[in-house]
Amino acid sequence: MNSEEMKTLTGQFIMGTYGRFPVAIDHGEGARLYDPEGNEYIDFTSGIGVTCLGYGNDGWVQSITQQAKKLGHVSNLFYTEPAARLAEKLCRRTGMSNVFFANGGGEANEGMIKLARKYSFDKYGQGRATIITLNNSFHGRTITTLTATGQEVFHNYFFPFTEGFRYADANSLESLEAAAGDDVCAVMVELVQGEGGVLPLDKDYVQAVAKLCAERDWLLLVDEVQTGVGRTGSLFAFQQYGILPDVASFAKGIAGGLPMSGIMANEKCRNVLGPGTHATTFGANPVCAAAGLYVQEVMDDAFLEDVQAKGTYLRNQIEALELPCFGETRGMGLMIGISVKEGWSNKELANKLIANRLLVLTAGPGMRLLPPLVVTKAEMDAGVAIMKKTLSA
Repeated sequence: MNSEEMKTLTGQFIMGTYGRFPVAIDHGEGARLYDPEGNEYIDFTSGIGVTCLGYGNDGWVQSITQQAKKLGHVSNLFYTEPAARLAEKLCRRTGMSNVFFANGGGEANEGMIKLARKYSFDKYGQGRATIITLNNSFHGRTITTLTATGQEVFHNYFFPFTEGFRYADANSLESLEAAAGDDVCAVMVELVQGEGGVLPLDKDYVQAVAKLCAERDWLLLVDEVQTGVGRTGSLFAFQQYGILPDVASFAKGIAGGLPMSGIMANEKCRNVLGPGTHATTFGANPVCAAAGLYVQEVMDDAFLEDVQAKGTYLRNQIEALELPCFGETRGMGLMIGISVKEGWSNKELANKLIANRLLVLTAGPGMRLLPPLVVTKAEMDAGVAIMKKTLSA
């Protein structure tokens, strides 16, 4: 099937819920993707942070293949080795206590919200279920996680929305205090606001929020759907902030390209969700868990240090271009945001770069880069060269 046939078939039979770029993808290798006609693209998106080990990784493919031959699926009414081993690795590497596996980021955040409300109900009874989230945040596409998202643009069409959320400004304890009340059970944050523009929270602010949550017995919920699994240069971003959340969600890169997500709870919260209180059919799928085990095997300390070094290199190279449309860069590791100057459209810039075979993302009013964590210097240099050629004029 060629590119035009793929686009036509998609338009005819798949719901038009995505503003797709006019590119069809057939296969990939490393941080490079190819359309059916063989045209090469440098990928600075990794499927919105999912394909952390790039494309065509032999070890990843072998892990999936071996597990698929052995056991593709069995319900969570029984025990399987890959999920148990993956949960152990995540807990031992983070200091968390236990794990619930799900399928996507929105579902993981739903589970985190349910856990927080049940924790409070079990301890204090009804009337203490409000969760404070941050303005400019993004937490998912379900009805509840859309409400949790602190952006008005998402609060439309799907009325009535779930009750029980209030919003505060990022990096402002005063704003958080103004949103507080006797009905609050948790505070939920992204340590780097991804969809909002790749905006890292201040470390002092995050630590102050953690202290406030501990004092008031609010749960501290950290949404690591996009920041987790090595993206920021540590296994999870909270490890760079010097905190241990009560609950943290993860998704995106956890299985290197297969659909998997989950939440991790600390010791205080390990027994909140018991039999019958939460479940999912495909969570802890053995093939996905086997892929996740391989991802964990690859992401040792040296790998994570390399992610930080790559992020610094790529940001420096972009800033050195002094492009007329770009301002400063920001982010952590290989989660990079670029300010777009007034008078320029981030969507138009993205389309120009993609037309010249560099795949990029937008976020808020700026640009967002999420290359595979295995991106090479040569691939980064090739992407920067496309930026220079395309955007210098």
